Amino acid sequence: MPTRSVFFISDGTGITAETFGNAILAQFEMKARHVRLPFVDSADKAHQAVRQINHAAQIEGNKPIVFTTLVNTEVLDVIKAGCHGMLLDMFATFVEPLEKELAVKSNHRVGRFSDASKSQEYDDRIEAINFSLSHDDGQSNRDLAGADVILVGVSRSGKTPTSLYLAMQYGLKAANYPLIPEDFERRELPPALAAHRKKIFGLTIAPERLAQIRNERRPNSRYAELANCREEIHQAEAMMRREGIRWLSTTTKSIEEIATTILQEIRPERLVY
Repeated sequence: MPTRSVFFISDGTGITAETFGNAILAQFEMKARHVRLPFVDSADKAHQAVRQINHAAQIEGNKPIVFTTLVNTEVLDVIKAGCHGMLLDMFATFVEPLEKELAVKSNHRVGRFSDASKSQEYDDRIEAINFSLSHDDGQSNRDLAGADVILVGVSRSGKTPTSLYLAMQYGLKAANYPLIPEDFERRELPPALAAHRKKIFGLTIAPERLAQIRNERRPNSRYAELANCREEIHQAEAMMRREGIRWLSTTTKSIEEIATTILQEIRPERLVY
């Protein structure tokens, strides 16, 4: 199958165009060359984008696919008039019909964070990221009452990336704690977590996968031995059952799937989109 170029054009960061475009492209078996063109906010830049698109069309012998979230109509008109690609204008597809249905004109704002300095939601998101970083891997017990969710599990089971994703994507303050042999010997959760049981969610993982991940970090160590991984996982899952903690296996799950499950189970009151 020949490679087809896919362009993501925006007068902002292009995150919306790329996220939505990739979700659509995932439905098709195809080879794609991704070209990101953010901050196309002038006619000159639009003409440059058109030249790139048309060059790709000429070289590859087929139409590039062009996802755009351009707000500036002057810039968009340049793209529409000149490009030899298949243009998918997300605002025309979704925003304009909503304007008609709601009888309200949209803000036509460039980019999700264009007014970040005035956005309380943006400030909340930054605060959540800082919280998650300072409460990563049990670094701090301070202000756990302010956490929206506390993830527990053995080392390398996916707690840190999930915590950061929850903070960046949803503005949630996510702490995470590793379950260690001392906890298994006591047969109870770390003392600092006892008062926050309702916020706790557990992550586990197949021992074979855990051993593989740990071997990449510390090859040929007891930490990465399959037998040790099996024992830690067994002890962690037993503790979660005893403590009545909700949990899932991250073995075959993406970060997005893990986060969605956590949101369904924990149902935090505060979410930022």
